[in-house]
Amino acid sequence: MSRTKSHEIFARAKHLMPGGVNSPARAFGAVGGEPIVFERGQGAYLVDVDGNQYIDYIGSWGPMILGHLHPAVREALHAAVDQGTSFGAPTERENGLAELIIELVPSVERVRLVNSGTEATMSAIRLARGFTGRNKIVKFSGNYHGHVDSLLVAAGSAAATLGVPNSPGVTPGTAQDTIVLPYNDCNALDRLFEHHPDEIAGVIFEPVVGNMGCVPPMPGFLEKIREHCDHYGAVMIMDEVMTGFRVAIGGAQQLFGITPDLTTLGKIVGGGLPIGAYGGRADIMGHILPAGEIFQAGTLSGNPLATAAGIATLQTLKDTNPYPQLDSHTKLLEQGFTAAAAEAGVPTVTGRVGSMLTLFFHNEPVRSWEDAAKCDTARYGKFFWEMIERGVYLPCSQYEALFVSAAHTDEDIAKTIDAAKEALAALKK
Repeated sequence: MSRTKSHEIFARAKHLMPGGVNSPARAFGAVGGEPIVFERGQGAYLVDVDGNQYIDYIGSWGPMILGHLHPAVREALHAAVDQGTSFGAPTERENGLAELIIELVPSVERVRLVNSGTEATMSAIRLARGFTGRNKIVKFSGNYHGHVDSLLVAAGSAAATLGVPNSPGVTPGTAQDTIVLPYNDCNALDRLFEHHPDEIAGVIFEPVVGNMGCVPPMPGFLEKIREHCDHYGAVMIMDEVMTGFRVAIGGAQQLFGITPDLTTLGKIVGGGLPIGAYGGRADIMGHILPAGEIFQAGTLSGNPLATAAGIATLQTLKDTNPYPQLDSHTKLLEQGFTAAAAEAGVPTVTGRVGSMLTLFFHNEPVRSWEDAAKCDTARYGKFFWEMIERGVYLPCSQYEALFVSAAHTDEDIAKTIDAAKEALAALKK
């Protein structure tokens, strides 16, 4: 499979952008080699600049739940472009998207549109601190909430520790009010709140982790977070940037029956265009300027293009209910991967919730970052390239979830499983 043009374009990009990319997730650093440069997408497929076609299981890292170039989204964007791209002023589409979010997401009574998932989590954390008058925020190892300074921290040796920066440019002072706990560890939550009963402003978490691979919550874990936030007056912030409208129409909170105080959204909510949102209880959201005094603003927030694509996507999801099909196809893919790995004698386990799936190259269940860190990432890298050569585009890291879209067919799933059989067998040679 020739990728000459991809190589040439990437070589030029390295002289123009740091590392040749605009986001490190695209750099293929975790699997080796050079990134593939894409030209177009249609349905469940991507085509690169060399004309190679791939079954796409990244979907722009989650947003393309309907597939690429879905007619409803394309038509909505065309209509919006004809009216103008940005006004820096209120539009009716802002209301339309906000109404859909409030209707579909169980916990959201008021919502604020922003430009990215990172903006959403940053704003939700500021709001939690302003609302409670407290400083400390709790997060979990392996959960990613965007490149917010105070959340780019790693856990120390203790089960509950003040965060230490894991990126240059993040100061110890910025991270000192972030506490990091192991994911799925209820005992650590108990100890933390006992030791800091009046200091915690909020707990932010991914209800299904997608950034150490797909890791579901253990029974009782989300309930434990809710219990402690209620008892100690902390704000429960559910980061549904990835899971929102993905694992269910109402997100993970609908799937698991847990109601957070604040929810952060991104990816699917913009139908593939840059957007984010945060929302929740009306009494908390009422503290955001201009209704309240907590500052947050954005010149392009709620812009006409992103709101048009978001409305078309959410309305289509609501009208067509693709979730049973998404779950069925992803379950078939999971079973196919598991069977192929067993046949090849390659130790693997899977993590799946709805249409999110990860094949971990590990021989034990993955429930936390400590478990995920033991995976054979080198073997995953080889598997990734074997699948690329067979026309299947998977995440370029062991620690990212793949996504199935409503555009994937039975034939696509079967082709992918056949490719995995060959790819996994090749790892033994």
